[in-house]
Amino acid sequence: MSRPVNAPLPTYVAEQFTDDERTVLRRYFTNLDGPVFALVNLPEVVKGALFARYSRSAKSLRRLFLDEFVGELDTSGDETVDATIGVERAENLYDRVFFEYGDDSVAQLGGVHLACEQASNLLTKVLEWGRLMSYLEQSTRYIPYDERLGGRFRYYRDPEVLGSNLGARYVGDMDRLFEIYSELARTIQDYFRERHPKSEADSDFVYRQAIRAKAFDAVRGILPAAAMSNVGIYGSGQGYEALLLRMRSHPLPEARMYADLMLHELRKVVPSFLKRVDLPERGQAWSDYMTSTRQAMEAVTYEVLSGDEVHGPSAPNVTLVDFDPEGENKVVAAMLYPYTNLPEAQILERVRSMSTEDKMSVMRAYVGERSNRRHKPGRALERTDYRFDVVSDYGAFRDLQRHRIMTVEWQTLTPRHGYTRPAAIDEAGLSAQFDSAMSISAELWSDLSERFPERAAYAVSLAYRVRYAMQFNAREAMHLIELRTSVQGHPSYRSVGQQMHRLIAERAGHRAIAEMMIYTDHSGEPELERLEAERRAEARRSAAQG
Repeated sequence: MSRPVNAPLPTYVAEQFTDDERTVLRRYFTNLDGPVFALVNLPEVVKGALFARYSRSAKSLRRLFLDEFVGELDTSGDETVDATIGVERAENLYDRVFFEYGDDSVAQLGGVHLACEQASNLLTKVLEWGRLMSYLEQSTRYIPYDERLGGRFRYYRDPEVLGSNLGARYVGDMDRLFEIYSELARTIQDYFRERHPKSEADSDFVYRQAIRAKAFDAVRGILPAAAMSNVGIYGSGQGYEALLLRMRSHPLPEARMYADLMLHELRKVVPSFLKRVDLPERGQAWSDYMTSTRQAMEAVTYEVLSGDEVHGPSAPNVTLVDFDPEGENKVVAAMLYPYTNLPEAQILERVRSMSTEDKMSVMRAYVGERSNRRHKPGRALERTDYRFDVVSDYGAFRDLQRHRIMTVEWQTLTPRHGYTRPAAIDEAGLSAQFDSAMSISAELWSDLSERFPERAAYAVSLAYRVRYAMQFNAREAMHLIELRTSVQGHPSYRSVGQQMHRLIAERAGHRAIAEMMIYTDHSGEPELERLEAERRAEARRSAAQG
């Protein structure tokens, strides 16, 4: 679905660079003014380091490159390069093999680092849908969202909403949400400093970072889904093609407009891989197919489930809705399979007759001694899976959704399931201000939903709950649960991971699988989640400096 010819364009804030800065930047970035651009002519390790730093910086990628990276690089050999006018490639071979013969595997061999800036938190979830791509998203934990961009708070301004009679209301309410966020972020930092005095063993920097992270965690729920973020993506031509086809069929206008920006930049780097995207009989037909099935499902869902929709607040919960009762036997059989010449059915029959201790001996040998959570057992754990129905605040969903080795589906973000108010907000005496922000959010959503149903979710604060399904195998369960229950994690998603672990052990009865996840942390909320992580980071910096 291409953008209608006369559709209003969104207003993105163009960065300001000096002439000398632009001379340097144009060697490595495919444009210097728009929010979407590819990185070229840089070593892979530099592009990776840039993206790693990107997620914890309030700066744009181009500004970050100028301020922190360019001084460390030898750029003299690139003085004649101008990436902004496109990159000339030898396309004939790719055209013949990929485009004419449809050999999709060729499109897996060329990758692009793409920066996607000033994207709403609704759009970031669309960008991060694909499994076979890598993402880094700007963190609400490390960046104060009251810092302005071009003199304005950082939220997406949909052109049609702004041009309507709700435009002034939208801007006023959004500004007020960001003002409340800013006020509470400052106040609760003072509260945390009183509650958690600085240790003499910690530097001012480490202490300040830990306090800021805890404060931003506590107040991030006030931010609306319109709040803008920066996302770094690395993917193959095939991955980008699939992403663009979905985006061009998406009901959110921002996603469709952003797809045009991305396609324009990607064609400067890997044009052959993306030739099919907007051809009427190829990519356009695929996007139309996705649009038609979505619309058909919306209609049939209304017909068969009308009157059954849940209204009113829903308590945060995690429900295990599907699992294989024989999952542990199948996992043990899969563990044994590569080490014998017996058929799987015969191995499974033998496993069923084993004692519990014999099964455990197989599992212990397979898992081995895990000295840290990054030591993951093999693919035998993929033999059984779990499906969870989750209701959590949208902030937690944002973090959990990025796990790619799983199936995730989510429902529309609305205020209907109520919101989660962090305990720290109550303890600091800030409940009234927080609740006021939630009321502003809900009322704006209500007024937008009648005229702009696809865009009403921009108004919904991240503290509001959303319902989503997550399905993954036991191997991914180990990775997700151990990572997301670690003490430095956000309390919202820590709770989700802890509940999943209990359900695998108690509801599914897969206690042996649950016991493999030895790095799952069921402790309560720590005093300063990021303190230990900041201490380790400082120790690494000190060691690197000699």
